[in-house]
Amino acid sequence: MRPLALPDAFTPEECDRIVALAEAAGLSRAGLVGGLADPRIRRAGIAWLDEAEGAAWVSDRLARLVADANREGFGFALDELAESPQVARYDAGEAGHFDWHSDIGEGPVARRRKLTLVVQLSDAAAYAGGALELMPGTGILAADRAQGAAIAFPSFVLHRVAPVTRGVRHSLTIWAHGPAFR
Repeated sequence: MRPLALPDAFTPEECDRIVALAEAAGLSRAGLVGGLADPRIRRAGIAWLDEAEGAAWVSDRLARLVADANREGFGFALDELAESPQVARYDAGEAGHFDWHSDIGEGPVARRRKLTLVVQLSDAAAYAGGALELMPGTGILAADRAQGAAIAFPSFVLHRVAPVTRGVRHSLTIWAHGPAFR
């Protein structure tokens, strides 16, 4: 199942507003599903937008994008967005990255993830490295680096954020949930 590109999900100005909202909410050290932390696997700061005042418009837009992407490319049985949108900050000064993983994990919420949508918040010129790479089959695909571009893919698809080697990369992620795949 191929990822679906959504090239103009947010404007550059909206992306900058989202980063400002996340920074105002405060970034914490990112962990893994189940509360584990391993900097060899993931090194990033994160903010949950449900904790950011004035971010409801972001969740509304993401809900529409998820519904459109699912209708256009996947046809999954989805019944909720059970988690807050997450802004991640990958900083070259900290060797920011997230090694190969899928988004389906342990726990009652993470095991119900079916569709992942990631928005590129940073201008591509603001950083080097940091590519979002997906492995939906035998080859590796790189997501669009244009500010405001989004990509939707099944949450079981392996993907990673390559190490950022210069600057800072911000992204926005939401997961759509539903009954188990059958």
